[in-house]
Amino acid sequence: MHVLLVEDEKSLHQEVRQFLQQAQYLVDSAHTFSEASEKLYVNSYDFVLLDLGLPDGDGLELLRESRRLEKQEASFIILTARGDLDDRIKGLDLGADDYLPKPFSLLELTSRMQAITRRKFGLKRSEITFGDQFVMDVTARTVRHGGPETPEVPLTKKEFDLLHYLLLHKSRVLTRLQLGEHLWGNVLEDDSDSNYIDVHIKNVRKKLAQFGPADFIETVRGIGYRAV
Repeated sequence: MHVLLVEDEKSLHQEVRQFLQQAQYLVDSAHTFSEASEKLYVNSYDFVLLDLGLPDGDGLELLRESRRLEKQEASFIILTARGDLDDRIKGLDLGADDYLPKPFSLLELTSRMQAITRRKFGLKRSEITFGDQFVMDVTARTVRHGGPETPEVPLTKKEFDLLHYLLLHKSRVLTRLQLGEHLWGNVLEDDSDSNYIDVHIKNVRKKLAQFGPADFIETVRGIGYRAV
């Protein structure tokens, strides 16, 4: 999951960033309104964690601005010391998905992110069933074929994240650029012919095929991939 953390308080920013990275999130940083605005315009994110009290602008205006961008489908969680009810209502009315007042628990933050993901993609729990009896446990970050006692499919972090992203967008064709943005940030931005994604797809298919049929990952020629 690709996250933009917008927070000007340096110590808190570093604490949240490190925690999310340890939880296997890909995190971009912004400390100002202008910096965040530029990154939202250029990149696609799964989550934006937004402080309202930025030194050069109001976070609510940043939220309003981002909702006008066609490519930006991020879920927003407002992180702020503001306790005013009007600010909470404004944020939710503008399209924020949740509101977490400071100080907050980092475990609660990730739990809310997971809950938003489940709601967004219509999941009732943290497990995704796919293919021929494959089960992905998003919380435990495991993939197994069959029951819980069966061996894990030995996926790397990036392979797991790639498969997870395809499954969340089941039946939707995802371009190599879209997959690259959500897994590596901007690393593919200047290298649209990179075979990073193709290599990882090949590895995922190969590892899954050792346990069961892996033909549910389709190649869409000239575009990218989709899970069916």
